Amino acid sequence: MSHQVFVSFAEQLADEQVAVYDAIDFEHILTHTLDVMTRKLSDGVEFRYFVDAQAYWDKPKSLGIYVTDDVEGRQLNLDARGKDYATNVLSYPSELPAFMMSELPEIELGELIFCHQVVQKEADEQCKTFEHHFTHLIVHGILHLLGFDHEISDADADEMEGFEIEILAGLGIDNPYLEQ
Repeated sequence: MSHQVFVSFAEQLADEQVAVYDAIDFEHILTHTLDVMTRKLSDGVEFRYFVDAQAYWDKPKSLGIYVTDDVEGRQLNLDARGKDYATNVLSYPSELPAFMMSELPEIELGELIFCHQVVQKEADEQCKTFEHHFTHLIVHGILHLLGFDHEISDADADEMEGFEIEILAGLGIDNPYLEQ
């Protein structure tokens, strides 16, 4: 099954900022994440934003990714969440009803918006490569698009972190929650 990732960049990002994303294999990250989560779905894990997912989950999936700067990132975070600062990733699930998912040839997961400066700053502060930190945030964002949320309860946070750790291990990335 072939999944697609559509990546776009804000015009205000410099060429050297955009160039760091050339090394990212977006489709591989998406495919691996979905492979792991499809196994979880088969084991009875529910995707909150994809009701009755087992009925249509075998279709190709698509994901939109937009990378912007801290000015636009701050405004988007303020508009979406009422928080007046640029954040690393914002997720916008597709929110299509289950009956439409069954009819469509492809499942649109939604869109992830990343703030380049925040991602770079966090990677530097955490002594991680940009690629590893960004990959973690893509996985984190995809899980949000499926309906997982670490802000609901400690149990939800533990579940989501466990998924992230497992997925990242399969991508050759160490547990991001361990202190460096």
